Amino acid sequence: MVVGVGIDMVEVERLKRALENPKSGRKFRDRVYTEKEIEYCEGKKRGKYESYAGRFAAKEATMKALGSGWGSRVTWLDIETLPALGGKPEVCLYHKTSEFARELGVQHLSVSITHTKNLAMACVVAHKE
Repeated sequence: MVVGVGIDMVEVERLKRALENPKSGRKFRDRVYTEKEIEYCEGKKRGKYESYAGRFAAKEATMKALGSGWGSRVTWLDIETLPALGGKPEVCLYHKTSEFARELGVQHLSVSITHTKNLAMACVVAHKE
């Protein structure tokens, strides 16, 4: 059974500017992305910013699928999107966000991410048995 669906779209250039901002870029990156997500995106030979944008969209879509925005029960760093074996993206929840999802009855999150040079988009479906 579907608990919720979330979708989000991000402008790659806007995210690139935020990450490259000399004053706030590193703080933004470290506040939004996990160490593993940063390692994955920085390791890309091409499409680094598209990968960051796709993960940002996946985090926002996850929040929407859970019916909550960023706040005390759902945080950026408690949502992590990385490729599973074979490359398919997978969302993992941690700490407060994981507890919140369990309270909602969420047992699995399905995620799809796509991007062009200019836009990244993600859709997340929260499921329960």
